Amino acid sequence: MTTITINPDEARHFGSLAQDWWDPKGRSAMLHRLNPFRLGWIREQVNQHWALDDRALRPITGKSALDAGCGAGLLCEPLARLGATVTGVDSAPENIAIAADHAAGQRLAIRYVAGEVAALGGQFDLVCSMEVIEHVTDPAAFVGALADKLAPGGLMLLSTPNRTPLSQAGLVTLAERFGMVPEGTHHWDQFITPEELDALLAGAGLTRIAIKGIAWSPAKGLHLSDDLRMNYLVAAVRA
Repeated sequence: MTTITINPDEARHFGSLAQDWWDPKGRSAMLHRLNPFRLGWIREQVNQHWALDDRALRPITGKSALDAGCGAGLLCEPLARLGATVTGVDSAPENIAIAADHAAGQRLAIRYVAGEVAALGGQFDLVCSMEVIEHVTDPAAFVGALADKLAPGGLMLLSTPNRTPLSQAGLVTLAERFGMVPEGTHHWDQFITPEELDALLAGAGLTRIAIKGIAWSPAKGLHLSDDLRMNYLVAAVRA
């Protein structure tokens, strides 16, 4: 029997943001700011994993990609433009409807599904899940479901906030107080440390091969960093 990992309260919260998702100045503005850094790192990891030409415009043509917790498609669409055959799954049907409509407007053939990751059929060369694991009811079951969807020789890419005093101050107290993210988006006690994520990956038969932080400073703003205290990205493969 499939373990339910969707938290209905979280699904309702993010579904309520659906109409605003593609507005770079709306309630999902922080995701639009994060996306370029995440995409650059994703491209770097993909190039390294499959020894791809970093000058190629569509380097992952012929490969399948899954974005778990896809929201309204902010990552699915760039992956499709890089050549992948993309499936996006999300807990909120409202997000899936917006994602499908936006993709159609961009003439991108992306498959969108509402529901649990574990309910999807097939496997994927690239499995991504950005800022999602901290919102599920059972992180171990969620990582296990992602691992089940990873094809032999595939690559998994995850991102999540770290559980530190800095992330509590920056991502919860300040970000929500000043409207940088919608109130109720983050629950600090559900954040996952790199050590905890490594254990979850190992439990699913995966091993981490790369890690990078996303930090903020007055001089640089948001940027990729070796500082993992706020938010971090992880690449993993089968052990």
